[in-house]
Amino acid sequence: MGKYVLKRLLYIVVVFLILSFMIYMIYNMLPIDKAAEMAHNEIKANRLLNYDERYQFWQEKLGLNGTKIERYLRWLGVYPYADGSYNGLFQGNLGQSSQYGKPVSEVIIEPMKNTIFINIFSVILALGITIPLGIFCAVKRGSKRDVGVQVGTLVGYSLPTFIVAIVFIWLFAVVLGWFPVSGMQTAGSLEWSSWDRFWDKMYHLSLPLIVMTFTSLGGMTRYVRASMIEALSMDCIRTARAKGLRERVVIYSHAWRNALLPVTILIIGWFLSIFSGSLMIENIFALNGIGRTYYTALQASDNEIVLALQMFYISISLVGNLLTDLIYGLVDPRIRVNK
Repeated sequence: MGKYVLKRLLYIVVVFLILSFMIYMIYNMLPIDKAAEMAHNEIKANRLLNYDERYQFWQEKLGLNGTKIERYLRWLGVYPYADGSYNGLFQGNLGQSSQYGKPVSEVIIEPMKNTIFINIFSVILALGITIPLGIFCAVKRGSKRDVGVQVGTLVGYSLPTFIVAIVFIWLFAVVLGWFPVSGMQTAGSLEWSSWDRFWDKMYHLSLPLIVMTFTSLGGMTRYVRASMIEALSMDCIRTARAKGLRERVVIYSHAWRNALLPVTILIIGWFLSIFSGSLMIENIFALNGIGRTYYTALQASDNEIVLALQMFYISISLVGNLLTDLIYGLVDPRIRVNK
């Protein structure tokens, strides 16, 4: 196991470096020169300054001097700046946001918390509905209720997220008036107590959570149902029934354990995907999440935020694949990951 993990970690490092190099070079092909922008701003404030001198100063300060390879290594934190210091990605420096005028780490921390909270909540709600529903549909396969659920999940799975969001906003916010249309807090709520602010936030997040849960029901229910049907057709299940075990014991103690193997991987994937952000939902409901931050950074050409989030997504994906393999090996004793 230890040898396998070390080998995979080496692969992760190699892939991370390759992807980081490619992404950095792609974004540096854009016609954006921060040193020139900073020099122009200084010249506007004080026309007595020399543009060439200020341009060279900002190039050295921002680490934009030298070849593209040197700039990439400097961005990673393995090549020194003009003053001999190392201050890059490996040192925890994600860069300075040109849009917000402060470090990227300060910009993304609050949206990251909101995205994690929203997605974990919606995934837990969805699993609480889809697992019992998927098991029920598999056990009652072919019945009218199963057919009805399958039709409903197929329709829900086929509808785009933004269509569901618009319909739910019209129904629950405009017609019924139960929830606000957008936003995360009521105006003036900063003066409220922490408990009142929490419930106000949950009130504003209710409709986005309902939409996210609803849009995930179709695919998740069908996946659980398919896994459960496959498990119920196994020889061990026939043997358990032939022994006279109660149907509830056969379903939940034997069939569900076998169906849990592929479902476990899917659940892990859903939990890992929470860091990628709910881009569509966060923009429709004007939520301060990482997906909306990423979108606004792209619009504003704030490459420091975009690069930081891209590398974060890559890291989560690489580590997530390793965790998936290890957990699958722990869940299924027939699989060994020691080679």
